[in-house]
Amino acid sequence: MFDVDRRTFVALLASMVATPRLGWAEAVSGKVFFYASVGPELTLYHIDVEKTSLARQSSVMLPAMVQYAWPHPAAPVFYVASSNGGPGSTGGVGDTHHLTAFRIDRASGALTAHGVAVSLRWRPIHMSIDKAGAYALIAYNRPSGVSVHRLNPDGTIGEEVRQAVTLDTGIYAHQIRVTPDNAAVVLVTRGNDAEKDKPEDPGALKVFAFKDGQLSNRASIAPSGGYGFGPRHLDFHARLPLVYVSLERQNKLDVFKLESGTLSPAPVFSHDTLAEPGNVRPKQLAGTLHMHPSKPFLYLANRSDATSEFQGQQVDLGGENNIAVLALDPGTGAPSLIQNIDTHGFHPRTFTLDPSGEMMVVANLVPRPARDGDHVRTQPATLSCYRIGNDGKLAFARGYDIETNGKLQFWSGMVAVA
Repeated sequence: MFDVDRRTFVALLASMVATPRLGWAEAVSGKVFFYASVGPELTLYHIDVEKTSLARQSSVMLPAMVQYAWPHPAAPVFYVASSNGGPGSTGGVGDTHHLTAFRIDRASGALTAHGVAVSLRWRPIHMSIDKAGAYALIAYNRPSGVSVHRLNPDGTIGEEVRQAVTLDTGIYAHQIRVTPDNAAVVLVTRGNDAEKDKPEDPGALKVFAFKDGQLSNRASIAPSGGYGFGPRHLDFHARLPLVYVSLERQNKLDVFKLESGTLSPAPVFSHDTLAEPGNVRPKQLAGTLHMHPSKPFLYLANRSDATSEFQGQQVDLGGENNIAVLALDPGTGAPSLIQNIDTHGFHPRTFTLDPSGEMMVVANLVPRPARDGDHVRTQPATLSCYRIGNDGKLAFARGYDIETNGKLQFWSGMVAVA
C-alpha cells in the first residue's frame, strides 16, 4: 500500500465510508483503486472489498518496466518510475530511466499522461512524494544515490533540485521516505552479502535533514558498523515515534526510535519474521512491509527464490513465500508474530492494503515450476486477495492467475483519490 499521510487517508475515508464495507459501486464512488504492473504495462483494477475481489479495467504503457509508483498526497496525480534496468537486464543497470506523471480520473481510476516524462540518470528502484506534494524523491541502487525533483502546482514534474552538499548515500539504496513531520528523509541502503571473491558490503539507514528540496547529511544508522545489517524497507508507526525496518539479508524486523529528527543508533526491538527461523533456505529474503491503516498490526513479505533440480527442471525448493502478520503492543510498539500465511505464488515483491484495512492484495512476481508429488506443475504469477480480520489476521479469499509473458509483476498498490 502507498504510505501517504494517514491524516489524508482519514479525511478521505470520512466522506467515503457510509457502511462497514465497500462494494463495487461504493469502491468506485469512494475513489479507491488498485494498480499492478507487468513489465512496462500498468493495469487498473476496480476493487470490491465486501467480496474481496478485483475486476480488471484499462492499462497504460510506460517507457520501460515499472519500478515503483506513488500518488500525490492531495491531487489526483500519480507518479511512476520506470527503467529497463534491474532483473533480467544486462548488468542490471539499463540505459532508459524515466519518471512519468499521470492524472487519475476520479470516477473510473483511468490514467492519462500528465505533462512530459522526465529522464533520470540511473535505474530508479524506489520513489516517494513528500507530505506537501512539492517534491518527488528518487532512490537509485547502482550506483547508490538520490535525486529530488520539484513538482509544479498542477502536479506535473518540474526540474531537478541540485543538491548543495555531497550526500552520504551508502551502498545499494532500496527505499527513500520522508518522516511524518516532513523535515527529514531516510534512505534505506541494503548493502550486499559477502561473495566468494568479495567481502560483505555493510548496510545503513541514512538520515538527511530536508528543507526546500535540499538534503543535508544528518546521521548514518549502522548497528555493528552495518555488518549483518541489510535493511530493505521501512514504515512509520501511526501514533508512536517508532520506525519499523525489514532486514532483507537477515529475515528480521528491527524497530528504531524516531526522535529529534533522527533514529536511535540501535534497534529497541528485533523480531524474526519467518515461520521457521531455524530452517532458513538459500535465497530467503525479507521484503516490503506496511502498517495497518488504523490498527496496531504490521505486515511483512517473506520471499524465497531458491530452487533445486527435479526431473531435469529447476523447481521451487520449498522456502517461505508468505506474509508475516505482527501485532504491535499498544503501549510500546513491540512486535509479536501472530501469523504467517502463504501467498499462493512465488516471490511476493509487493502487496497493498485498502484504506479501510479490510482487504489485502499480494502481487507474486513470476510463474515458477513447482513439485506436486511425483509431478511438476507450473505455478502462475498471481494476484492473491485476503480478508483482514479485526484481530489483524489474514484469510485467503481468491487468487487471479496473471499472464506475464516472460516479464515481471514488479509493483502493485492501492490509491485513494480525493
